[in-house]
Amino acid sequence: MDTFYIWTIGCQMNKADSERLGSALEQLGLQPVDNAKAADVIVLNSCVVRQGAEDKVVGNLWMVNPLKKKRPDRVLALMGCMVGPRTDELEKRFPDVDLFMQPQKFEPLLELVGERKGLDWEGCVGSLAPSHPDVTCYVPIIHGCDLMCTFCIIPYRRGRQVSRPVDEVVREVELLANRGVREVTVLGQTVDAYGYDLPEKPDLSLLLSRLNEIEDLDRIRFLTSHPSYMDDRIIRAVAELPKVCEHINLPVQAGNDEVLRNMRRPYTRDEYRELVGRIRDTIPGVSMSTDIIVGFPGETEDQFQQTMDLVAELKFDKVHCAAYSTRPGTIAHRTMPDDVAPETKDRRMKELDALQEGILRETNAALAGQQLEVLVEGRKRGKWQGRTRTDKLVFLSQDEEAGCSTDLAGKLVTVDIKHTSPWALQGSPGFGRGAP
Repeated sequence: MDTFYIWTIGCQMNKADSERLGSALEQLGLQPVDNAKAADVIVLNSCVVRQGAEDKVVGNLWMVNPLKKKRPDRVLALMGCMVGPRTDELEKRFPDVDLFMQPQKFEPLLELVGERKGLDWEGCVGSLAPSHPDVTCYVPIIHGCDLMCTFCIIPYRRGRQVSRPVDEVVREVELLANRGVREVTVLGQTVDAYGYDLPEKPDLSLLLSRLNEIEDLDRIRFLTSHPSYMDDRIIRAVAELPKVCEHINLPVQAGNDEVLRNMRRPYTRDEYRELVGRIRDTIPGVSMSTDIIVGFPGETEDQFQQTMDLVAELKFDKVHCAAYSTRPGTIAHRTMPDDVAPETKDRRMKELDALQEGILRETNAALAGQQLEVLVEGRKRGKWQGRTRTDKLVFLSQDEEAGCSTDLAGKLVTVDIKHTSPWALQGSPGFGRGAP
């Protein structure tokens, strides 16, 4: 048993889980490979937030089945949000899967690998921080969620909120910075609820302040916030701490109060608008993104129009739009008929996407001619790319005289913005500083 392959779908937390499991497997002496055929251990990290994601997981399970049948000694594991506390039904559907692991619960696989390799895995595995991280890295700081929104399956899969101690998170980020990470994004399903369950009651603002002191770290971000927990201490931390980026993701989910009540989102449209105004008044130049579900049970055309009006008014820098997908086991699935037609959901998504595209076209056009600081993350399709502090995607032109012939990965570069589109910016690097 020498190699492993991890396939991942879903949110940033899933990506972080895969990276952390990969780090543990490497510490046990396994090496990652690029395809399942070459792997002794195959792990599929699943997502079931939407039906489309679940369908992809099932499709990939059937695709790797022949590999397992060809080599029965190969280990096939399913992890992530598809796996609940009880796995009887999954075991019947997928009899060739050796292990079913709930989110963040890597022990069954590590124990099996340890047994086959004759190792005490607990003695071999230390920090789960990625061994060979990219320029940017995700760091989970709080697992689970206590809020029980009616549409969401996450609390049933990831459990109640559990925060990691401040010192533990700080040590991990220090280790990542020593390994070359220039930017971390601290993660949680409700990241701004961080610390509420810890004895000392630290909060996200305190953690951000501690991370801001790490010498070799350039930037800090956090995902995903909830309006109910976004308090003035966190807002001031973003405004005052130099390494914390001026970008906040604040899911609204809908722009109508009745729909919000049916979703069990404990705020009103006006309360959300007031919070956004307070954030923008406190943090100069802040960018804001949001999540919206269209076609929630019972949503009328007038209610959807209120969501459109809210987006037009607040002019977000990014809108993650999804059509409602009923999830078995959720409150909405048990108590509300999925009564908005699929074609209506699709039309509403397209209308919202078109509105947001127009907003972004105008917003980004205003950045032409400006100089923006960009952390270069790597190359894509022959161009260097990175992000601004406000999370704008920037591609650097290939003008060798402008410095694009040199290795810019991990460098903070001032970029002269030449061209804009709704989805990205393009410019030439002026000057910058490299990673230490």
